[in-house]
Amino acid sequence: MMEYNVYCDESCHLPNDSSNVMVLGAIWLPKEHVRNISENIRHIKVEHGLSPKFEVKWVKVSSSKLDFYRKLLNFFFDQPLLRFRSVVITGKSHLNHEKFHQTHDDWYYKMYFQLLEHLIGLKNKYNIYLDIKDSRGGEKVKKLHEILCNIALDFDKTIVKKIQLVRSHESELIQLVDLLIGLLSYHSRGFKTSKAKLELIDLFKRKSGYSLTNSTPLNEAKTNLFFWSPQ
Repeated sequence: MMEYNVYCDESCHLPNDSSNVMVLGAIWLPKEHVRNISENIRHIKVEHGLSPKFEVKWVKVSSSKLDFYRKLLNFFFDQPLLRFRSVVITGKSHLNHEKFHQTHDDWYYKMYFQLLEHLIGLKNKYNIYLDIKDSRGGEKVKKLHEILCNIALDFDKTIVKKIQLVRSHESELIQLVDLLIGLLSYHSRGFKTSKAKLELIDLFKRKSGYSLTNSTPLNEAKTNLFFWSPQ
């Protein structure tokens, strides 16, 4: 039995945020390696003239920091301990919650379950960390834990040991998730305003071997992507 830490982030999750795309993402790795991986990321920051406390974010990608972000993306792909899964929702404006007798929150938790169900194994233990987005974070934690442990997966609550909110500036791994889901969101929304961001997208495509337009095989271990759209 192993214990894993899972780091999650989300983009454009609100119902009326003017985006037709929503992205959920998670990076997971054995808990015992979290400190070393985090230190390696801080070292990359310093190596490129940044503070070790510099907060990695997709919105901060620019030509002046392209070498840094390129090195960080290569680090993710070269580090076998790091695995990534993402659910990319397209056509968010076409959601019809009334038809399926659900609220937007109900649907949101269903999507989070889609994100997490394929990375949680019944023989291991998991600590799940969510980036703090709004004042409803505590409610989200409670509901998600309930869904994972009682409703959807029907297993002992000790498998998911805890779900905890963290601030992104305190976690290098949450920051890395922000970078990856930002990349997927930018690509899925068809933006082309930043040459530096487009270069990172091309690098991700080359390293992953995927076009970022369709779901990967379910057994894809490194960059597992699931594209979902309303029926």
